[in-house]
Amino acid sequence: MEMRTDDTPGQGQTGRIPLASLQINMSHCELEDITLHLNDRISSTRRVLELRTIAKDQDKRVILGKIGQDILAIDGLLDQFEKCVGRQKDLLKHLKELEGFFEEDVQDGKNLRDNMPTHMPRKGQPAVHGVAGQSGPVNVQPVQQVQPRKTSKNQIREMEFITSPEFDTIPQYMKGRLTYEQLNTAVESINTAVTGKYKILNQPAKTLNNATRKLHQRFKEDENKDSKGLFFIVEADIKEFTQMKVDKRFQSILSMLRHCQRLREQRGGGITRYVLL
Repeated sequence: MEMRTDDTPGQGQTGRIPLASLQINMSHCELEDITLHLNDRISSTRRVLELRTIAKDQDKRVILGKIGQDILAIDGLLDQFEKCVGRQKDLLKHLKELEGFFEEDVQDGKNLRDNMPTHMPRKGQPAVHGVAGQSGPVNVQPVQQVQPRKTSKNQIREMEFITSPEFDTIPQYMKGRLTYEQLNTAVESINTAVTGKYKILNQPAKTLNNATRKLHQRFKEDENKDSKGLFFIVEADIKEFTQMKVDKRFQSILSMLRHCQRLREQRGGGITRYVLL
């Protein structure tokens, strides 16, 4: 808090610092400082009022005039203080709005981190796709990706995601309006269905509840001699474990996955099985 004073007392004054000459820089003062200052000025005015009774008649007029000046000065300081408080309220409101924006950005960042598609490269892992014709990470050829992976008895197979060069090889009439990201989202849904199905199949029947026991029985009924040792799903599995619709668009996705040698169809017993390669 900065104050400037006029130390030259006028005629008939008591030598006190004139309150009207005080100038306070409101942008740098604190609430406690200005409160103490106002209390001091009010106390001084009260003392002058108490002492006026013993003053000489010719001095009373001067004293009353000085009291009026002090009261006006205090009123001016209160006006400045009120304006300062108003500016601080506006600033606080603006900061609250900025805090809300930052919290939204932080939440969006957390959502991106926690829901990153599994087919996107992670830190420390080489990228497996890029723009065709440009130099960059080594592209994995489709023929290398369709090789069956060795699996243990309880290990569940998953479909490999489609790379960008593979997507470029799909004829346009197959792709239609389907994007690269949408195709890999479908791959992720198929993997979800495969995982859900074979987790149940790998459990002992006695540990299953009524619902999963019925699913286990259906899974067994869907098998035949040609599907032994293979990982496959049927349309009912897609409906059971995912939100993906089994419609015309789904059939287009299957065509593209067959083109990229990710799966093949096996028919028999009135059932179409989608076998992972």
